[in-house]
Parts: sequence; C-alpha cells; structure tokens
Amino acid sequence: MTTGQQAKESRHHKRRSIPGPFMRAIVQEAYGSADVLHEAQLPRPAIGENDVLVKVRAAGLDRGTWHITSGLPYALRLVYGFRAPRQPVPGLDLAGTVEAVGSKVTRFVAGDHVFGSGKGSFAEYAAAHENHLALKPASISFEQAAAVPVSACTALIALRAGGMDPMKGLVSKDLRVLITGASGGVGSYAVQLAKAAGAQVTGVASTAKVDLVRALDADHVIDYTTQDFADGTERYDVIIDIAGNPSVARLRRSLTPAGTAVITGGEEGGSWTGSLDRQLRAVALSPFIKQRLTMIVGVQTAGDLEYLAGLLEEGTISPAIDRTYPLAQVPEAMRYFDAGNARGKVVIIMP
Repeated sequence: MTTGQQAKESRHHKRRSIPGPFMRAIVQEAYGSADVLHEAQLPRPAIGENDVLVKVRAAGLDRGTWHITSGLPYALRLVYGFRAPRQPVPGLDLAGTVEAVGSKVTRFVAGDHVFGSGKGSFAEYAAAHENHLALKPASISFEQAAAVPVSACTALIALRAGGMDPMKGLVSKDLRVLITGASGGVGSYAVQLAKAAGAQVTGVASTAKVDLVRALDADHVIDYTTQDFADGTERYDVIIDIAGNPSVARLRRSLTPAGTAVITGGEEGGSWTGSLDRQLRAVALSPFIKQRLTMIVGVQTAGDLEYLAGLLEEGTISPAIDRTYPLAQVPEAMRYFDAGNARGKVVIIMP
C-alpha cells in the first residue's frame, strides 16, 4: 500500500457514526428576552453528507444570535420562524474537536481542532457544513477561536465593500477610515484588519471603551459622548458603520466627495425592520450621488476563515474577549451583552 493509500485509508477509518444519544444544550421555545433561554437535554444533532459534527469547546455570542433570540426586528421572523425559531438551540460561532464527518467531507477528520460557524453552538455538540469551518490555529485557545468567525468574517467583508481587501495587498497610508462601534465584536476586528491593510484608522466608541480601541492600535479614537464624528472637522474616504444609527445625511457629511460608507449594523430603528430601512434607503440613494453607499450581509466561508487563521497565527489580529460564561449561564451572558457593556466578545465555554 502506498503512502497516499495509507493516508486515505486512515482518514476513512477516522470517520465515525454520530455518538448518542443526548447532550446538554440551551434552548428556546419562543422569542423574547434572555428569560426564554433554558438548559435542556436534547438528542445530538444528525449530520448530512457534507457536514461535520463538532464537540463544542467554546461558542461566541454575536449580535445576530441576539436578534434571533429576541425575534427583533420582526422582519427576521420571515426567515427564522414566525412564532419561534425553527432552530431551537441558539449560537453560531464555535470552536471544538471534530467528532464525526459526513460521507462526502474531505477537509476534516475526527480529532481535528476546528473553528467556524454551525447550527446551535450553545450545546455540547453542533453540526456545521465543512465549508463553514477551518482548522484552529495551534497558537490560540478554543475560547479565542470561538470569538472569531462571525465577527471577523463580517469585518473582512465590510472592508472589501469599502475597497480594502487585505488579501490583495496594502492600501495607501493616506486612506482615512472611520469605524463606528469600534469596541464591539465586529468593530474590534475591523480596526485591526483596516490597520493590517495599511489604512489610517479612526475608531468611535464610548468613554468606557476608548482604551480598548487604542489598544487595538487605532490611529485616532473618538469618544462619541463628547465628540461628534460628523461635526465636519474631518472627512473620511471610508466609513464602516457598525453601531448606533447615524442618519444617511450624517454619514454623507463625514465622507469625502467620492467616499464610501458601508453600513453593517445599527441597533436602533423600528420594531418591524430595525436598521434595515436606513440601509435600504442608503443603497437606493447611492446611484444618484458621487459618494458610494452600500450594505453587506455577513457570511462565513472556508477561504476567509483560513485567511483569518493565518493572521491569528502570526499575531496580526487578536480576539478581544471581555468575559466568558459557562453553558448554564447563557441567559446571564445574553443579559450582559444586551446591556451594551461588552468590550469585544462574550464567549460561552463548555465544561
């Protein structure tokens, strides 16, 4: 038997059927506050032919998970379920060990340490498509890896939409970039990735969080409680708008004549559409002006995760983790996150 045949045979034998029968998980039977979340015993998830079963070691809490838990804005229920989420276990970000793989999975074998996004990561086991995972860098912990996927991939996509792609090389050092919500999950990575791309970065945060943004190596920091980034004193080539709800007019006033605003967040707005209305209005206006206004949807792909793994390995970016909570305390973690106190990411750890 050749070496290649031996390796293929070894990978084949490492594929195993899903162990059973039950696992600890956080579940919700309705939309609402953190009070709808509780711990339960559920069957371990089944996996398809392209899926991976991950024994979860840590899971990240992101804004999207909060939206799905709360069911707000209401428009999201058209996608996730009308009266309750179709996926009863919340959580997207995960890091852990491959327990089993589907029959067509080629990138992973049992025992691999991986990170990425899956379905229902607030549990001892979660299923994930192999194209939403990458090998975890050996130099970082499971907790650190779980803080990466959703937030860092969203930040990377936002930078690309703004004309900056670290994967394609450096941009001009004169490129001025403003990042709102710079102390949050997406924002903390956007600051680091924009710096890695070579831009001059200004981060916007509250008084209690400006020190974190400085620690992320932002060139300038604006405390929004005492200074308005749209007061006209500075104009930016790119604005990555992640937090708050600045009007389209204020964003335009802060841009250079041919600048780009990328809107990927905003927690204000009505109960029905949230900040989506503002984003759609910006996109509708964009074709009629010189400035470019756009919006993005965050996705996690193997290519982006592998690229981020390289940056994590070399220390170019680093997860900013505020607090960790055990699985049983997910409701407390959600309350802390919802209060807006988190500096960077909140991570759930498994026993």
